[in-house]
Amino acid sequence: MTDNEKWRKQLTDNEFHICREKGTEPAFSGEYWDKKDAGIYVCKCCGEELFDSDGKYDSGCGWPSFFQPVDDENIRTAVDNSLSRVRTEIMCDKCGSHLGHVFDDGPEITGQRFCVNSASLDFKGK
Repeated sequence: MTDNEKWRKQLTDNEFHICREKGTEPAFSGEYWDKKDAGIYVCKCCGEELFDSDGKYDSGCGWPSFFQPVDDENIRTAVDNSLSRVRTEIMCDKCGSHLGHVFDDGPEITGQRFCVNSASLDFKGK
């Protein structure tokens, strides 16, 4: 079984497109963009802990936004030159799942905004 076959069995078509093909969900459409419950956001593909609700904030962008990951070691970055501009893609370090992008326009705490697709996350309440 190829990796793509494995992921297609585990994920919905939309989740596969976002997590494995580096897609993006429309703003204000994802399950978690305005969620305020306490808990941990984990990778949809492998369950790795990625973001804590304590680091989540309303950036107004329409996607879940965090000012820091649970652990920097759990996030991998890469240069993304798509859309005719340079951005920094964020991925789960454990399985390589596409999460979204990180920008340098976050709150003063870290100055970063991890802008994440809801479809690339699962939520585990505290």
